Amino acid sequence: MSGDADRSGGHPDGPDDTGAGQTPLELVGVLATQDVMLTPTLRHVEMFSMRGLLTLLWHEPVGVDEPPAALVLCGGAMGGLLGPADGLYHRLGVEWAARGVPVLRVSYRRPNDLDSCCIDVAAAVQLAIGGAGAQRVVVMGHSFGGAVAVRVAVGLEAMVAGVVTFATQSAGCEVAGGLAGRPLLMFHGERDEILPIEASEMVRMIAGTGELVRLPGDGHLLAKSGDAMWERLEEWLPAVLGTDIPAG
Repeated sequence: MSGDADRSGGHPDGPDDTGAGQTPLELVGVLATQDVMLTPTLRHVEMFSMRGLLTLLWHEPVGVDEPPAALVLCGGAMGGLLGPADGLYHRLGVEWAARGVPVLRVSYRRPNDLDSCCIDVAAAVQLAIGGAGAQRVVVMGHSFGGAVAVRVAVGLEAMVAGVVTFATQSAGCEVAGGLAGRPLLMFHGERDEILPIEASEMVRMIAGTGELVRLPGDGHLLAKSGDAMWERLEEWLPAVLGTDIPAG
């Protein structure tokens, strides 16, 4: 379960606040890395640091040298790689990589530590652009990860083209006004047993922009709404990622 916590962290302006002049990957402090191809298009990456293990599941397009965009996906306060709705992140990875868009799923070094998690996701954005060659990134986060996604987007304004949140908390999203009108898509179950839908409404109010999709009868894991969220993402993502990227 993705879980949640009301921890806002000590650096209000996002990942660039920690360690002036250092890149997110430098802030992670990688000591060693290893990776293995699980399938011809799915790479498992482990990055060892003194503050824990940063793990990525990296869905790689075949035959694409410079993808126009990438997706970076993160979980809740307990971590996790599958996302909401019984593995929505895996489905996004498989289907969008097949369309030429790399997808990086992030497993935090220190789940529930907002500053550390923001650095981890910012490092994944850096890899998507510097490593995969993407020109722009959409960051998605579930629960606690919604705050991570918002803060990383604010801190990396030139890299992040849009944000998607699933059942986000509002704590940590106080900087959402820094999205400065960039696309923001929010999903929230009307029967969320952990975070009320008012949390997403608050973030949208702070951001001054965005779309909130209310999901009747669904809870925090959004288990009943996978198809509805997929359909809206299919409409929303192509324009944000690049108009030449077709939906499935």
